[in-house]
Amino acid sequence: MSDEPNSEADGREEETEASQAPPKKQKRRRTGWRRLLPTWRMVLGGVLLFVVLVTGALVAGYLLVSIPAPNKFAAAQTNVFLYADGSQIARDGEVNRENITLGQVPKNTQHAVLAAEDRDFYHESAIDPKAMVRAGWNMLTGGGRQSGSTITQQYVKNYYLDQDQTVTRKAKEFFISLKLDREVSKNEILQGYLNTSYFGRNAYGIQSAAHAYYGKDVGELTTAESAYLAALVNSPNAYDTRAHPENKDRAEARWNYVLDGMVKEGWLKKSDRTGLKFPEPEEAKPPRNMSGERGYLVEATKNHLINNGIIDERRLAAGGFRITTTFQPKKQKAMREAVDEQLMDQLDKKNRKIDKSVRAGGASVDPKTGKVVALYGGIGYTKQYTNGATRQDYQVGSTFKPFLFTSAVQNKSTTQDGQPITPRTIYDGTNKREVVNNGHGTGYAPANEDDKSYGKIPVTTAMDKSVNSVFAQMGVDVGPKKVRNTAIDLGIPEKVPNMPADGSIALGVTTASPLNMAEAYATLANHGKHGHYSMVQKITRGGEAVDVPDHDPKQAVPRVAADSTTAMLKSVVEGGTGVAAKSAGRPAAGKTGTAEEDKAAWFAGFTPQLSTVISVMGQDPKTAAQKPLYGAGGEQRVNGGGFPAKIWGQYTRTALDGEPVKDFDLKTNGDAALPSSQPPDTGAPSDTPPPETGDPSTPPPSSEEPSTPPTSPEPPTSNPPEPPDPSIPEEIGGADGGDPGGDESGGVGGDPGGNGTPGGNGQPGGVGAPGGW
Repeated sequence: MSDEPNSEADGREEETEASQAPPKKQKRRRTGWRRLLPTWRMVLGGVLLFVVLVTGALVAGYLLVSIPAPNKFAAAQTNVFLYADGSQIARDGEVNRENITLGQVPKNTQHAVLAAEDRDFYHESAIDPKAMVRAGWNMLTGGGRQSGSTITQQYVKNYYLDQDQTVTRKAKEFFISLKLDREVSKNEILQGYLNTSYFGRNAYGIQSAAHAYYGKDVGELTTAESAYLAALVNSPNAYDTRAHPENKDRAEARWNYVLDGMVKEGWLKKSDRTGLKFPEPEEAKPPRNMSGERGYLVEATKNHLINNGIIDERRLAAGGFRITTTFQPKKQKAMREAVDEQLMDQLDKKNRKIDKSVRAGGASVDPKTGKVVALYGGIGYTKQYTNGATRQDYQVGSTFKPFLFTSAVQNKSTTQDGQPITPRTIYDGTNKREVVNNGHGTGYAPANEDDKSYGKIPVTTAMDKSVNSVFAQMGVDVGPKKVRNTAIDLGIPEKVPNMPADGSIALGVTTASPLNMAEAYATLANHGKHGHYSMVQKITRGGEAVDVPDHDPKQAVPRVAADSTTAMLKSVVEGGTGVAAKSAGRPAAGKTGTAEEDKAAWFAGFTPQLSTVISVMGQDPKTAAQKPLYGAGGEQRVNGGGFPAKIWGQYTRTALDGEPVKDFDLKTNGDAALPSSQPPDTGAPSDTPPPETGDPSTPPPSSEEPSTPPTSPEPPTSNPPEPPDPSIPEEIGGADGGDPGGDESGGVGGDPGGNGTPGGNGQPGGVGAPGGW
C-alpha cells in the first residue's frame, strides 16, 4: 500500500494550522529625522563605555602618578628685569622662608587660614570635584584662570609641583592629593601649607609673613593680625595696603570675610569678634638690591604682569623669568633729574616741616606704541615704599576737565538751550552760578578761584582759566554716565577708585594714578586711538617665550573729539595755567590740576611724541595720611602750574633732545581757534595766568608773591563761605550723588562712608569733591 495519500493529508493539515496561526509582528522601521536619533540601547551603551573609560583613567592615573620629591625651584631661581636696551635693572627672587611646626602656630592663626581658604579642611576629602571641574572648564574654554583647590591641593602645588596653569599640572595635583591624603595626616598637610604659602613681600610661610608685615613671630600675632595674613593668601598683590593704599577697602572686606567665617565655624566668639579693628601692616622693608628707582620699576612691572593676566602672581614669585621692560635709561634719568632739580632741591626739610611730607610721582608713555618709557616712584624704594607713579589715592582735580569736553564732542552734546558744545560755545562763568538741569535749579553752585566771576566766556577760555562754574554745568549737559564712559574709552581703568557716574565726576574726584592719566592723555595725543599700554616687550623662561599682548590700537573716541580737546589744551600751555610747561621748547598741550585742600598738584601734558603726567602729593611721613601742601618748597600754595609743570617741561625737553620737533596734526572741523572772551563781571583776571582753582573751603592765595618765602607757613585760618549743600537731580546724582561741592559730612556717592572707599584724605568716610580745581 502506498502511503502517499497520508503525506498529502499531513501537508494540508500543516497548511491549515499555519493559516490559522497569528501573523508575526513586523519591526517598525524609523523614517525621516527619527533615524538620526540614537536608540536607548545606544545611549546606555555610550554612558557605560564613558564610565568604564573614566574609571580606567582614574585608576591608571592613581597607579602611575607617584608622590614626587619636593621641588627646589622656589629657593633657587630669580627673576631678571632689564631696561629696553638690555641693560639690567635688578634681580629678585631670593626666597624669604622659615619653616616652623604646627604647634608653634596659634590656634587662632590656624583657624583664620582655614576660614579664608578651606573651612571644611578637616572634614572633607583631598579634592573638591565640583570646583575642579569648574576651574578646568574655565582654563579649557579660555574663561580665565580660577582656583578650584582645597588646602591639600594648594600644598601639593606649592611643595611638589610648580605654579604653571596647565591641565597636565592640574591632573598631577589631583592624583598626588588623593595619595597624600591617604598617607599623611591633616595636621601634617596644614603645617606644610602654612610653611609654603606665598604671602607677598617675598615672604613664604606664615612665620616669614608675620615678620614681613608686623615685625613679630607668628606666636605673637593677634587674632586681627592673623586674619589679615590669612586674607593675603588669596591675593598678596591686591591686599597689601601699604603698597596699594587704594585697595584698603578690598583688603578690609576680605579681612572681615575671614573673621566672620571664624565666628560661623565656632572658632571665634562673636563677642571677641566685635570691636576688632583692621590691623594696618608695617611699612615694607624692601631688599637692599631694590634701592633707588629700581624697586619702583620692578614693582610696577610685576603689578603690570599680574593685573593684566600675563603671568600668575604665584608663578612669577617662583622665579626663573627674564623680563625686558619698555623703560628707557635716557628718559628714566631725565625724569629723575627733573624731579630732583625742580622740586627736591627746593625743599628744606630742616626748617620747613611741611617739606618732609612732599612726595612725587610721574609716568611717561609713547602715544604711538603705548610703551611706558619712564616712571618716577619716589626718592627711593627702600625709603618710600609706595610707588608714586602707580598709586590711586589722590584726586586728579582739573586734569579730568578735558575728558568732559572730549565726551561732549564724542556724544554731540548740547547746552541747556540746545546749542552744540564746541570750543566756541559760550557758558556763564559767574562765580557760584547755580547748575541748571532741564530748566530747574539743582541747588549746586560751585565757587571759582578767588571767587572771581568771568561772565559769558567760551569753553576754550574756561579751560584756560579752569572755571569751575562752566564745567560743573557742562558735566550736567553731557551727562555723568557719558563722561565716565569717555574717560574709560581714553584709558582710565573702569575700576579706578572714586569715578562715580553722578554729578561729582565733573569735579575731579577720581583718584587715578599718574600712569592712568598718562595713558588717557596719550590717547588724545594719538588722535583718539587707544591700545594696550605695556611695560614689557619680551619675556622668556628657560628659553621659552611668554606671550605679551600686542598694542593693537583702535579708534576709542572720534578723532575730531580728541583733536578739538588737544587744540584747547595747547591754549592752556600757551597762555593759561600751564605756561610753565613752555620750557619744553616744543609744541605742547596740557592741563593743570589741584586736589581737595591742595593735597596734590598735577600737570598732565603731551607732545606728539610723548605723554607725561607729574603729580606732587602731600603725605605725612609717619601716619601716611594725606596732607595739604601749603608752604611746601617755600611756595604759599602748590598748584599744577608750579612744580609739576616745571618738572614736566624740563623732563620733556631732555627726554626728546635730539628728536625732531613736531607740531600737532589736528582735525577739528575748523572750530579750534581761540575765541575772545567777554570781560568778567567782577574782579577781572590779571594778565598773568592764574593758578588752577583750589578747594573753595581752603584760603585763596594772595595775588602777589611774598617778598620773602615763609619759613614756617601755616594754612590761613579764615576761610571763604562753604558752597551750599547741593541737591542734584537724580540723573546727575540725586540722593546718591552725595555732595559734589565737598561737604565735609558726606562722601562721594552719597554714602556717609563713601561706599566704603577710602577718601581723598586717606581716611574712611569718603571724599568731598574739590570745590575748585
